[in-house]
Amino acid sequence: MMGLSMPMMMMFGALVILTLCSVFSVKYRDLGFFGALVAIILGFSAVTLKNPELIYYTVFVLAISIINLLSLKRIKSVIQGVDYGLVGLMALATLYIFSTQDLAMILAAFVLVSVPTYILVMIREGGANVEVGIKYITFMVLATVLFLIGAIILVYTKNAFSGILYIFGYVMLVLGLSIEVGIAPLHEWVPDVFTSADPIPMSIIASLAKIVPFVIALQILMSTANSLTVSITLFTAVLAAISMFTGNIGALTSKEPARVLGYSTVANMGYVLACIVVVIKPEFFYFALTGVLLMLFSNAAGKIGFFNAIKNKGAYSPLMYMLAFSFIGIPPLMGFWGKFFILFALIKAEYVWLAALIVINSAISVPYYTRLARELGEGWKANLTNYICIAAVIIISITILPDWFFKGVEVIAQTISIAI
Repeated sequence: MMGLSMPMMMMFGALVILTLCSVFSVKYRDLGFFGALVAIILGFSAVTLKNPELIYYTVFVLAISIINLLSLKRIKSVIQGVDYGLVGLMALATLYIFSTQDLAMILAAFVLVSVPTYILVMIREGGANVEVGIKYITFMVLATVLFLIGAIILVYTKNAFSGILYIFGYVMLVLGLSIEVGIAPLHEWVPDVFTSADPIPMSIIASLAKIVPFVIALQILMSTANSLTVSITLFTAVLAAISMFTGNIGALTSKEPARVLGYSTVANMGYVLACIVVVIKPEFFYFALTGVLLMLFSNAAGKIGFFNAIKNKGAYSPLMYMLAFSFIGIPPLMGFWGKFFILFALIKAEYVWLAALIVINSAISVPYYTRLARELGEGWKANLTNYICIAAVIIISITILPDWFFKGVEVIAQTISIAI
């Protein structure tokens, strides 16, 4: 302990608090909530103390994590209290991911975000949803294996270059990422799991769990880019295009709100995946990273709001429409700025056709998002659901003028790499 810096001691303390409170929360549920809350705030303080330039990123992660914790108060689970600890662990890994360049720690963060979702997905009132859990875990284990092997191969090729190995590693990493976050055509698990699982755990899996996989993929691909990257990025661009159309068409033809949100996630992850092609133009990478983070934060806030509304069988109508408008990309909400920076980065990377597909798919999404807002909208009631939705709307509205966020991400982009 004597050799540890203050931020590391704070992060270690956060893990200790999280562990102890999770253990005792089996008997005292609220202890799990407060323990996770304290641990997340401590982790936030540790990261911002060590890297002040990360403040804009960590504030959003802190807000999303706290809303996720509050959402869990809406459900009584068989692992009461421990569920807060799982969300707290995911939050700490998400806060920490930009603070390290060590490959082992980066991959460990990926596992720490992914594995807790194996348990969260099975949580429901009065028992465990084992059938959904088996389907979800099967896909996630495959995703984790592909992602980790792809990452290790890519890092290996940086020191002992082999074109065949690089392409193999790239494809495995992208396929693993695609299964993990639900990118078509590897989205088999998404519609069924989103529909069958309890809305509250799904609000966590659809929000907080999406950030780290993309950040790690970008870190690795930026650090290992070479002359072959220009050619192989076409593979990623095609996957992104397929995911956009599959998600939006699937959402248009779906009736159940949770299934609509599942297909919506497939489309949104396609938009974010498109940014990976910008690794071929490092000078514009910070535009892509800004778009990625804004899209992920916008997606997180929107999914939290909509899934809580589904659980409550409705939420205040104006709040539902605000979240829908952000997803569509109506200015000046966060969803608009996320797509704006993604489009700019793609044009600079000479993927104009992919940028055009994003615009087309945004137009396709208008009917089902407005339908979703209309179906879930109701009059005002003073309840936890509406307060959570208010918090979500604040998040998507806070970047009305995103210049401050863009400048913060520009600093982050200059240091995004891994130690090879």
